[in-house]
Amino acid sequence: MARIVGVDLPNAKRVEAGLQYIMGIGPARAKKVLAKAGINPDTRVHALTDEQVNLLSVVVQNECKVEGDLRREVSSNIKRLMDINCYRGQRHKKGLPVNGQRTKTNARTRKGPRRSAIKKKT
Repeated sequence: MARIVGVDLPNAKRVEAGLQYIMGIGPARAKKVLAKAGINPDTRVHALTDEQVNLLSVVVQNECKVEGDLRREVSSNIKRLMDINCYRGQRHKKGLPVNGQRTKTNARTRKGPRRSAIKKKT
């Protein structure tokens, strides 16, 4: 099993698809990384040699911000928005959608399950 930047890549998948399991690497960046490392995108992960895995890991670490660094940067950006108390920061604090989506009928993912009103006995 290939392990790159702390992420286990699935053995049966192609290397191009397997790299996308790393946060911060999508389809386009996976192609660039493989081209720079000189590895055929159609190879399966289990067919990679140790040298190729090491080369991939070096290229990924040098080329792009991934996993821990990226997560830390994203969370610090969100924290900065909440600290300066801008509109987007307020929405993050309240747990509401940030990018202008409607909230009257949808947004259950951000708002959580419905809380029913307490009914009075007659």
